[in-house]
Amino acid sequence: MAQFSFHHGGVSVPSLNDAIDWYGRVLGFEIEKRFYIDAARSHTAMMRKGQLRFEIFEVEGAAPLPEERRYPPSDLRTHGNKHIAFRVEDLDDFLPEMEQKGADIAFVVREEFGKACFLRDCAGNLIEFVEEN
Repeated sequence: MAQFSFHHGGVSVPSLNDAIDWYGRVLGFEIEKRFYIDAARSHTAMMRKGQLRFEIFEVEGAAPLPEERRYPPSDLRTHGNKHIAFRVEDLDDFLPEMEQKGADIAFVVREEFGKACFLRDCAGNLIEFVEEN
């Protein structure tokens, strides 16, 4: 079987500069590189935090994120990619830090199977943070 490993996740946003600020200020990502993708008409940034990479696209003329894609339970009702998830050591420590930074906490899961939360980035895209048992 062919070998592969995770490289990056990506989101489309209405403002690349606002997203660069949000991912840096709230989650601690830094710009690895900025570039333009002619075929997509996209101003793009690859963001990095340690080994994690996140690609952000500002595509000319892109449609806004539909409202139902901004809430995890309703987003699951549409086929396609849903979100990217990052691991946190302790959700109960993570949530107050995100609140202090003004993050939009969309949904919190505290179930027998595990704990997690979803944040909305500055464009409404969902990002999950999971505390593994």
